[in-house]
Amino acid sequence: MYKVKGISFAILAAILYAINSPLSKILLNYMSPTLMAGFLYIGAGIGMGFIALFRKVNKNNKESKLSKKELPYVISMIILDIIAPICLLFGLNMTTAANASLLNNFEIVCTAIIALVIFKEKISLRLWIGIIFITLSCLLLSFEDISSFKFSFGSLFIIIACICWGFENNCTKKISSKDPLQIVLLKGIFSGLGSLIIGFIIGERITIIWVIFVILLIGFVSYGLSIFFYVYAQRILGAARTSAYYAIAPFIGTILSLIIFKDIPLYTYYIALILMIIGAWLSSNDKSILKKR
Repeated sequence: MYKVKGISFAILAAILYAINSPLSKILLNYMSPTLMAGFLYIGAGIGMGFIALFRKVNKNNKESKLSKKELPYVISMIILDIIAPICLLFGLNMTTAANASLLNNFEIVCTAIIALVIFKEKISLRLWIGIIFITLSCLLLSFEDISSFKFSFGSLFIIIACICWGFENNCTKKISSKDPLQIVLLKGIFSGLGSLIIGFIIGERITIIWVIFVILLIGFVSYGLSIFFYVYAQRILGAARTSAYYAIAPFIGTILSLIIFKDIPLYTYYIALILMIIGAWLSSNDKSILKKR
């Protein structure tokens, strides 16, 4: 039953995050990528702040607080959460929302390999095969013209974002026994402020005020609530397995993108989609238990 709860949290986190790519693609017409990344995380922080106040009033908090021991992971998590969404939004600006949504699954590969190499989690043969299928799919999606091997820089930015989030997922796993609300608050406030500062330094400016409130709301749902449930899932399932169940997010995002933008993808996209479905299915149905060696 405890495991089912973890899977439910991971899937809920995926659904909440899935709306991010198509809606962000639209809002990039009204705000520059770095500032938008900042407001998305600030939205997560503000939303979680209200939940924290509600919990404090009701005196319903049995969670452990972060300590100085977790500080290196917290700092790493914040820095990575500044870099990743900026790269994602720059990539989203240069490619289709459907491609971007599907490429987000590369985060599974990054999380699993980093979990194995650095944090010593065990990975089964089934999960390795799933990783291979996902990687092949990402390679297909990374070329604008497969016949001439013209590489998509938009895809490159999204892959860099996935690598950052792969490291960040493993850092978050190291502190997942602590209060998830506190973790999301730290991510939201400091990662958001960091992105805003960078945005203003490089010359980005706010031109339409109402867009800020829309982005803050999306940030609360897609980053705040999604991360909140993701951390709970990691506590139960581990970093690699949580990412595997979280793999449904790109498929939901892809469907929404195709409905909203009505872009007809190239044939390579459908081949990549089949490979990605196989890879995600193999990963999410992996029965091995990932433990520390």
